[in-house]
Amino acid sequence: MYKVRSWARLLLIISFISIVYVLLIWSRITAYSLAPTMKPQDFSNLSWYEIPVYYLYDYFSHGTICLLFAFVTAGLVYEFAPKEWLTMHMGSSKLSGYLLGALFAPLFTVCSCTMIPIFAGILYSGSGIGPAITFLLMAPAANILTILVTGEFISWEVAGARFFASLATAIFAGTIISRTGFGKRVEEEKRTSLPSSTSYAVEENILLDERLVSALRFGGFLAKQILPYFIVGLIVVSYFTAYTPKELVEGYLTGVRGVLLASVAGGPLYTPTLVEVVLGRSLLDLGMSKAALLSWLMGQPYDIPNMMATSKVVGWKIVLSYAVIAWVCSISFGILYGVLAHSL
Repeated sequence: MYKVRSWARLLLIISFISIVYVLLIWSRITAYSLAPTMKPQDFSNLSWYEIPVYYLYDYFSHGTICLLFAFVTAGLVYEFAPKEWLTMHMGSSKLSGYLLGALFAPLFTVCSCTMIPIFAGILYSGSGIGPAITFLLMAPAANILTILVTGEFISWEVAGARFFASLATAIFAGTIISRTGFGKRVEEEKRTSLPSSTSYAVEENILLDERLVSALRFGGFLAKQILPYFIVGLIVVSYFTAYTPKELVEGYLTGVRGVLLASVAGGPLYTPTLVEVVLGRSLLDLGMSKAALLSWLMGQPYDIPNMMATSKVVGWKIVLSYAVIAWVCSISFGILYGVLAHSL
């Protein structure tokens, strides 16, 4: 049972959260675009120094509501999710462990490299290697922040395809690696003794207003961590959007060849969290197919910084294994989505 230290603070926090959610609902009712509205051709008459100014203004004048909603929601989910209970039940031999690993991962909204310590902690706490890998691949590819922004800035169809394709990829990779000899060896090396019984009863003296403050602080921490790189990424994307020939994108990022190129560029080249969505939107406006876009968005788990950091925890055999699996899946799901959605 929650208690309250300051009713005034509780009312203020709930009012702020309510305003954020009401603004999002209002934007949906009025069909107000939360995505940037300027097209590549709109930048043709602008000077080089005006391009990022107009791009940033267009982006934040529309996207601020979505970003506020995403960061607040991420903080609330992170604070109130039963993390200890979930971690303790991610056993390698049970299907429920994989499902928990996959569905637990979207609650974390930091970039792929920041996920490594969390992944290591899950592994050392007794999780099986399969669910841990599932968590590691699912978190950067389909966390709540990236899915919300993908849905609002590109389309909810693409966001849904991204989520389910990432879910299938993460579970498949975790299952395969858990059955290998080197996967089992790493699991035994990292596994620690778990207590025979653990109580997860809610403490009587938990203060609701303090937990809400903690949730908003975490949302603010994410904003401070992500937004500086995000803004730099937006500036780069603005010039990319303005100067990339439409014919080049239409010629190389469509069809099966486009999916193959996008699967390579979307992973190893690495873009900071959320920038891959904005760049993907710009490429889509320039003529990229939705099939190639999905493959591009699925590349986050096998970027080079992620793989180098993860190798320090589980070794290169596991890292290269999940990277190859994720890459093949990004191609397969990209082509499958293109065929089903007639957007190859």
